[in-house]
Amino acid sequence: MSKHKNKLTARNFPSAKDEARQAQARPTPDYDGPNSAYRLAFTDDDFMLREELRPVRMQLELLKPELVQQEQGIKSTIVMFGSARIPDQASAEIRVAEAQALGDAATLKRAQMQLQMSRYYEEARRFAGIVTRESLARGNPIYVVTGGGPGIMEAGNRGAHEVGGKSIGLNIVLPHEQHPNPYITPELCFRFHYFALRKMHFLMRSVALVCFPGGFGTLDELFEALTLIQTGKCRRRPILMFGRDFWSRLINFELLIETGMISPGDEQLFHFVDSAEEAWALLESEYDLTQTHHD
Repeated sequence: MSKHKNKLTARNFPSAKDEARQAQARPTPDYDGPNSAYRLAFTDDDFMLREELRPVRMQLELLKPELVQQEQGIKSTIVMFGSARIPDQASAEIRVAEAQALGDAATLKRAQMQLQMSRYYEEARRFAGIVTRESLARGNPIYVVTGGGPGIMEAGNRGAHEVGGKSIGLNIVLPHEQHPNPYITPELCFRFHYFALRKMHFLMRSVALVCFPGGFGTLDELFEALTLIQTGKCRRRPILMFGRDFWSRLINFELLIETGMISPGDEQLFHFVDSAEEAWALLESEYDLTQTHHD
């Protein structure tokens, strides 16, 4: 009869998960109360949420998405920024019809503008589909990453989902609760407290940034990326701005050059595009998409 042999690589100590489960399964009534200091530090929410633990919480927000993406084999991403307020075309058409039925001129004007802007939702959706499908076909998947919410963010995740690809959502806790859109791959749907760490994860794996019309949040993300590239803090990569007319009216780049606020040539840090196909063609011209990844 053969003797049972121990596994050579067996753990020398119980895991933190094992000990946490054991502590939960066998509580100590005299010490496990709400005000007790007896709880394991890493399972004690009151302790983990102390002001002094902010550096630890920041480290955790950096580590969790990083480790999950490593495990999922995600090496290259395309970041899609844009307004949460831009609807899909079908929804916008319904709002126009409802506004027409109401007979209110101001409501109708707003609905018609939303319908006009909905073309950006549809372009974002098509672009995300092209990126996901074409990069998978070349053996170098590029994953769409968005802020996880509605509008342009939803369009990006939706486009990837519709062609059978995975996509990432980096959600943020806001005073008015943001709900993840239904097209994010569940195991890649993250939630952040710190804006700064969310922004880091947008850029860490990105091979390009695609910016659709948006408000303060979109402008914040766009100009931070431009600043990091302009100052050499991160490598240069394509920044595509969808909608030449929108961006040209919103930002007077010529004035920035004329007044010396940016240097001649800084306007070449980004490209205007007006269609999903134009954006994809630019990326194809920038990268060898058949090149094998090396760790």
